[in-house]
Amino acid sequence: MEHTAKDTSGEVRRKILIAEDDPNILELLKLYMCRDGFEVETAVNGGEALAKFRIFKPDLVLLDVMMPVLDGWEVCGTIRKESDVPVIMLTARSETVDKITGLELGADDYITKPFDMREVITRVHTVLRRYLPTEGKKNDKLLQFDNLVIDMESYQLTVAGKAMDIPPKEIELLFFLAKNANKVFTRDQLLDQVWGFEYFGDTRTVDVHIKRLREKLEGVSDKWTLKTVWGVGYKFELLK
Repeated sequence: MEHTAKDTSGEVRRKILIAEDDPNILELLKLYMCRDGFEVETAVNGGEALAKFRIFKPDLVLLDVMMPVLDGWEVCGTIRKESDVPVIMLTARSETVDKITGLELGADDYITKPFDMREVITRVHTVLRRYLPTEGKKNDKLLQFDNLVIDMESYQLTVAGKAMDIPPKEIELLFFLAKNANKVFTRDQLLDQVWGFEYFGDTRTVDVHIKRLREKLEGVSDKWTLKTVWGVGYKFELLK
C-alpha cells in the first residue's frame, strides 16, 4: 500500500478511514487517531464509507458493523473484492458467530464496544505493522517452491506460473505455514500468528481458509502439500 502522506516534518502519515454512525464514538475515534499522527477521513453510513474508501485510499479502515444504507459486513465484503487494505471491525455485539463472519469476510481484527481507546490504537498499529513493508526485510517476504511463489511484498500468489486472486488472510496463512515448512501448528496457534490478536471462540475460520487454499493448490505439485495432522492441526509439508 502506498496511500500515505507526509506532515511538515517529512514523516509519513498513515491514512485511516473511520466508518461509524454514532457521532460521539466517531468524533472520539477521530480525535485520538489524529493525535496519534494519522490522517483521518470519516463516514456515517456504509454507502458513504465505500465512496470515501475509493477516493481517500486509506491504509486501514475502522468499520462499524451496524450502519445504515449498507452494514459493515456488506462494506467489508466489497472492500475485499477491490483491495487488500486491512479492516478492523467495530461492534457492540460480542457473539462468536459475528467474529467468525467478520474474519471469513476478510476482516483483520474485531473490537467489541465499549472499548478503550488505547486498545484501539494498539490494534491499529499492530495490524499496520503486518501489512506495511519493513525496510531491509524484503527478501523475507518472498518464498518459492515447485510451481508456487508467495510474494508478501505485493500480496501476490503465483501458482504454476499463473497469478491467482486470493484474499489477504489466505495468502498470509499460506505464507506462515510455508515459511515454517514441516512444522505442525494447531488452529489456536494459527489464529494467534496469522490473525495476530487474542481470539475467543470457534476455530472453524482456520478450517475454512485451509479448505479454500486447497481448492486453489490441488494437484499443483508433488513436492509439497498442505497437510492435515489429525488431532493436532496443519502443516506445509515438503515431500521427497
